[in-house]
Amino acid sequence: MKKYAELAIIVPCFNEEEVLASSIKTLNKIYDDLIKEELISPASKIVFVNDGSKDKTWHIIENAHKKQPHIKGICLSRNFGHQEALLAGLYNTDADIYITIDADLQDDPAVIKNMVKEYYKGNEVVYGVRNKRDTDSFFKRNTALWFYKIMKILGVELVSNHADFRLLSRRAVNAMGEFKEKNLFLRAIVPLIGFQSANVYYDRKKREAGTTKYPLKKMVLFALKGISSFSAVPLHFITLSGILISILSFFLMFWTIFAYFNNSTIVGWASLMSVITFFSGITILFMGIIGEYIASIFIEVKNRPTYIIDKKLD
Repeated sequence: MKKYAELAIIVPCFNEEEVLASSIKTLNKIYDDLIKEELISPASKIVFVNDGSKDKTWHIIENAHKKQPHIKGICLSRNFGHQEALLAGLYNTDADIYITIDADLQDDPAVIKNMVKEYYKGNEVVYGVRNKRDTDSFFKRNTALWFYKIMKILGVELVSNHADFRLLSRRAVNAMGEFKEKNLFLRAIVPLIGFQSANVYYDRKKREAGTTKYPLKKMVLFALKGISSFSAVPLHFITLSGILISILSFFLMFWTIFAYFNNSTIVGWASLMSVITFFSGITILFMGIIGEYIASIFIEVKNRPTYIIDKKLD
């Protein structure tokens, strides 16, 4: 008898009571279809990770588990963050393959079947990639495109238009566990694993209810975390800029001395203030970049736990 892979669908949740019931229904249908088509083992499961929600999210997960035992739950002791919740689900669930997807199901769960098929072709990592970004606002669409371009320039390997909707084999999850950093940016960690991978493409839906868990502030902090965790290019840029500015200042000094002895100096408040503000701005910018790296080091050296589990529904 052929052995089918045991699948665990990992769903991080933070204040998702408005969409969770609908999401459970949708994922259950996909789960049943995959078993009927003999693509996954009947021992497969759907694992909801409650990331310190303040609403009825955990209550909904508990009720769903009572009615359908294949629905599991992990409740974190507080809100640790989206990436941390994903890891809690991955590292505390036993399965052959794992698929991570957000609770709002804006990432089309219908392509989960294609992901599983790609796994059977030998791919241990399968990325869910958006065909287009029509559902995003003009601002979000363009900032996302620039983010991918900047990360590429900085030497960070990312899959464009891919978030955290992906399939990982058990071997890939074990390999990911070898990365010990606390500044988590899974979109860059997963490509570093290097196992055979494939992409599946889909159209992202609009959020049906609730609010986005990635407002502008979180998006900016997430981007900064990605840059400071995976690229030293900004630090190299500061060094090169310092050298260039020093050379420029050296020539400017000689020009000033030459102008002074030739009685051609012009005393002007505007020019003086322009130079002061320019170099002050550069200094503050560079201090901020260095501060981001120091903050990353500060978090790493404390070696605090990535997450703490309060309850589990097995």
